[in-house]
Amino acid sequence: MTPELVNDPSAFPCEPPADLDDPDAIVGHDWHAFQEIERMGDHWDRPGWSEQQRSYYWMLTFSGATELLGLTEHCQKALNHLGMDPVPSDGLHVTMLRVGPTDQVSEHQVKQLIDLTQNLPVRAFHLLAHPLTGSRGAVRFSLTPWRPMIQLHAALSTVGYQVRIPGGSPTNAFRPHLGIAYNNRTRQAAPVADAVAPLRSLPPAVLDVTSVELVELRRQDGAYRWRTVHSAPLVPSQTSTPTE
Repeated sequence: MTPELVNDPSAFPCEPPADLDDPDAIVGHDWHAFQEIERMGDHWDRPGWSEQQRSYYWMLTFSGATELLGLTEHCQKALNHLGMDPVPSDGLHVTMLRVGPTDQVSEHQVKQLIDLTQNLPVRAFHLLAHPLTGSRGAVRFSLTPWRPMIQLHAALSTVGYQVRIPGGSPTNAFRPHLGIAYNNRTRQAAPVADAVAPLRSLPPAVLDVTSVELVELRRQDGAYRWRTVHSAPLVPSQTSTPTE
């Protein structure tokens, strides 16, 4: 059963879409939320984060997804004049769940996480990465459908609860997305939306999700970098590739 999402002022969009499976509903909802923003903030202005900090996260990564990489590069070039920090080709990711700072998560807890995610009760799935929308601090792809990602988030949260890690946001506040450029200063949002709008007619990229990665994450030179600690496989699926 998929956990129910709730309104959350700290999430973006604050309200979840009306339908977790319908691409049009999700993409339209993301775009409407972005158009409602008046000003974008500096993504890197986050208390507690420094170049020295290391934290464990669960992420989806896409280093070998050539279709996604090509689409991302095309969009980044079109938005280059905005002066944002583009996500490197080997840095594309979907943040699933925060585990905790490395100094608050023991090696024993990491081993427990690895052991408990050897047989996650979640099937592999396909996603579509749709150009293009934004948030308070980034330009990003909308992802559809949301349901399998929410189910994966819930499964990872259950494991985290068992291991008693610090953890991150609850599943009911989860808003999946895939950032391609981070905003690095305060600015009016309308010019960004105007630059993004022509890219919204591009076809989406298909992503195959067969595992979720436990990584040790750091910030470095206007980007997120990581060391993969463990790759947890998902149950093989026979479902067909989605179409728009």
